[in-house]
Amino acid sequence: MNKTKADTLLINAIVLTMDEAFTVINPGAVAIENGTILAVDRQDQILQKFTAQIIHDCGGKALMPGLVNAHTHVPMTLLRGLADDLRLDVWLLGYMMPVERQFVSPDFVKLGTKLACLEMIRSGVTCFADMYYFEDHVAQATAEIGMRAVCSQTVMKYPTPDAQFFEESLALAREFIQKWKGHPLIIPSVAPHAPYTCTEEILRLTAELAAEFDVPLHTHIAETAQEVESARDEYGMPVVPYVKKIGLFETKALAAHCVHIDEGEMNTLLHHNVGVAHNPSSNLKLASGFAPVTKMLELGLHVGIGTDGTASNNDLDMFEEVRLAAILAKNVSNDPTSLPARTALAMATRIGAEALHLSEITGSIQPGKKADVILVDLNRIHNSPRFMRDPNNIYAQIVYATKSTDVSDVMVDGKWLMQDHQLLVGDEAAWLAEAQDYAARIDAFLIQREKSVLSKLVAIGNATEEESFEVQAKVRIADAEPVYEALEKPEIEVLHFRHYHEYDTYFLFPDPEQGTLRYREDEIIDPAGQVIRARYRLTMIGPAREYQFPREVLLSRSRFLAPANHSLRFYREYFKPTSEVPVVKDRQRWRLLFRGTEFYLNLDRLEQPPLGYFLEVKSRTWSKRDAEHKAEMAAGLLEFLGASIHERVSKDYLELVLEIQPT
Repeated sequence: MNKTKADTLLINAIVLTMDEAFTVINPGAVAIENGTILAVDRQDQILQKFTAQIIHDCGGKALMPGLVNAHTHVPMTLLRGLADDLRLDVWLLGYMMPVERQFVSPDFVKLGTKLACLEMIRSGVTCFADMYYFEDHVAQATAEIGMRAVCSQTVMKYPTPDAQFFEESLALAREFIQKWKGHPLIIPSVAPHAPYTCTEEILRLTAELAAEFDVPLHTHIAETAQEVESARDEYGMPVVPYVKKIGLFETKALAAHCVHIDEGEMNTLLHHNVGVAHNPSSNLKLASGFAPVTKMLELGLHVGIGTDGTASNNDLDMFEEVRLAAILAKNVSNDPTSLPARTALAMATRIGAEALHLSEITGSIQPGKKADVILVDLNRIHNSPRFMRDPNNIYAQIVYATKSTDVSDVMVDGKWLMQDHQLLVGDEAAWLAEAQDYAARIDAFLIQREKSVLSKLVAIGNATEEESFEVQAKVRIADAEPVYEALEKPEIEVLHFRHYHEYDTYFLFPDPEQGTLRYREDEIIDPAGQVIRARYRLTMIGPAREYQFPREVLLSRSRFLAPANHSLRFYREYFKPTSEVPVVKDRQRWRLLFRGTEFYLNLDRLEQPPLGYFLEVKSRTWSKRDAEHKAEMAAGLLEFLGASIHERVSKDYLELVLEIQPT
């Protein structure tokens, strides 16, 4: 009998195929050719049918598919342990975002990715789904190591380390997809970060991009209860129906978290074949809740398991995640049978690959799939003895007793990345030294920030970052009457009106880079001129201008906001400004449509100091193209309202006051 030639035979193994029948073959063997599985069968059958130059004795270990990490942010290995045991707002606003803006670069993401790959190889991961910035460099580092990954270029409405406007991120995503589509290891993807960090336009355009190239779309969905509540308030519906309406699910979608969804939303995800990435450690550590995975699986959803990023986990150990997923599901449902070990392991292998839309490539040991396999030693002292009576016992051993350190060998695409616990790729020592250098620099940066006004603002709690752009234009006017008359014309549709009396106190600090802190008391005035309620806010204002358009229209970035729950005296003593500038004004504010474009119009009368009337037009924007359009429209609106082009003001009220009464 002529034998078929293969590159490699893996023999003397307990083969867990993780196919739909959960076939286990003992003693089993696998034949591999050109990185692809030719056959899996009993050892005697494989040896009878195949010959190979390399015959690897697995020593009776479990041979199983490599684990699939369904959601992570691999460069964040360089931020592991940066700031723990904090509220989500303090963690995100006070540490993660400032550090990412300062340090994230192509070199940063490449180093973080390399370290993450080594960590995942050691713990039996062969494939992962990533979402971050500079994703082209994440892909390069991953491919050099030899791992398989869905690499997703992030797009959001905020400025990011690799793009100032979302159009730049979208262009990066298109270029990235075109470059990597068809690569043997890297599956390029686009990642609209989350519905609450993207506009409807961004969600629609990223969905169109994913559909155009037939690549996955990776996003966060319903991670927190607050996100869902905000969606109901803003869109009149929960997150899942909102993004479905936009067309996000007309793609190979992968939705991370899905903690706060109901059965109807699960059926929507199922109908559109949306994969779900369950992240138990991260959700628990950030107190986000626990996804209803038992019900999802019962309905037939493809639910994989992910670690999320190491800044919120703090590791990439998938064995730990699988065990936690199984145990927590039992606790949440009060049913010890709710998520059996066999199912939990399938979520980390075959079902995880299905969630990533890679089931034809990886996730199980079957002919035609790629040879992404690992060897696991089940004979360690913490995993002994082994009972043979129940065929499901081996899954329980792996899920409840096996450690990631029991993984001895890892193969991806038919190539060994680790053998006998020894990494065959990368320069671990050199990369660790580079990581420590980053840590030292980040420490120095944060130590300096601890002295900052911003860190103090975040520390008192409930600060939110309005990291958006705002087009604004302002003019002096001598008389308000032409404005009232213009507001009655058909070119303007008034959507909302409110009258305020505002008392602002600006805190100034020695270092201009610290920015300015504004304490504001807003008195809301009714039509009879009576104060009906008041609100108090703190606003951290940085450098005023990002860009100046023609005709004195500015593009500025709004800053950090926090409710002011204490007295002005408290904040004066807490922040210790070097000087203060009071400004008092009467403000009438309209939200309106001018020739189809939405603006906010402020008619301000400055009372202290008595500088007279100012007319100010503002509009929130998320893109350069939109900003340019709105800048032109803002100038046109001011002229329509009777303002003179010669009275344009490019300074804010604080700057105007300081000109006449410097501190």
